[in-house]
Amino acid sequence: MRRQPAEWSPHEAVWIGWPSAADLWEEDLEPAREEVAEFIRAILFPGGEARGEHVNLLARGAEAIAAAEKMRNALPDRAMLSVRSAPIGDIWLRDTGPIFVEDNGRSAASAFRFNGWGGKYELPQDDCIADIVAGMADIRLLRFDELIAEGGALEADGEGTVITTRQCLLNANRNPGLTESDVETILKAALGAEKVIWLDEGLLGDHTDGHVDNLARFVSPGKVVCMRPTGDNDPNAHILASIRRVLSSATDAAGRRLEVIDIPSPGRALLDGEPVAASHMNFYIANQSVVMPTYVDLTGDAAAAEEALSVLKSAIDRPFAHAIGSAHLLTGGGSFHCISQQQPAKRVHA
Repeated sequence: MRRQPAEWSPHEAVWIGWPSAADLWEEDLEPAREEVAEFIRAILFPGGEARGEHVNLLARGAEAIAAAEKMRNALPDRAMLSVRSAPIGDIWLRDTGPIFVEDNGRSAASAFRFNGWGGKYELPQDDCIADIVAGMADIRLLRFDELIAEGGALEADGEGTVITTRQCLLNANRNPGLTESDVETILKAALGAEKVIWLDEGLLGDHTDGHVDNLARFVSPGKVVCMRPTGDNDPNAHILASIRRVLSSATDAAGRRLEVIDIPSPGRALLDGEPVAASHMNFYIANQSVVMPTYVDLTGDAAAAEEALSVLKSAIDRPFAHAIGSAHLLTGGGSFHCISQQQPAKRVHA
């Protein structure tokens, strides 16, 4: 059986996208690169010395590769980061890259068909990145092209439970005609999903149509984290309340009633006067650290970020926890979890 390990399982490496397209990022290019560099440092050197998994950083084009190499050369241990050239349309490897799995104890990967988040952002060669990364990792990839899906739409506990949203996977812009049962059958084959928990909708302003890695994340078997509203004007208050209700009544593949932990949302975050999908849930669990994005420059609420990190630090079995500003990455539509894809510790190549 193929099964996606939990994110807190040991990693051999992590694959991360480097902001490369100046025409997409414009004035946010350099600030977004610095946020990614801080994210990388928090993975590699969370306690001030080399502790984390190896980072494979994908960049496109000579200028971006040179900038990534300059950042690499400033690290205390350059050997822990490899800069690799790849034709990434943009940096969202959680969605365009492969999902690493185990297949009867052997290292493997799965991929679904990618259509630019429902046809909204179709960038050249993004639909080939899963195959390219799997090849670089020397991992056998199986494609499940009967389903259009992105890695950010799927949250796994490593024991057969997956959380997703109807707004994304049942959206007419991805899988017209597919039922919940159809999707569950494919997720069982691709990721070993024995139980799928369906949430309804995602955050306002989320152009991914409700990716779950902004909504609910497993932190250990039977334990899931979601957000509660921050402030009286939190635009997602009703959505967050609905998510908590569903999770509180859900059981996992082992039959356990989920233990639900909530953290404060960032609160009301606006770009150009419109709500954007700022989420403390877009954290990444590295081998030695948990790295959580913050958006204080947009919300002005540092207390919410401090409390969220404190709760995550208590809930996730990692010696280090870092909160890093991600307002510039958010102009592109996501944050740290969206740009990364963990590769579990290797057993035997398939």
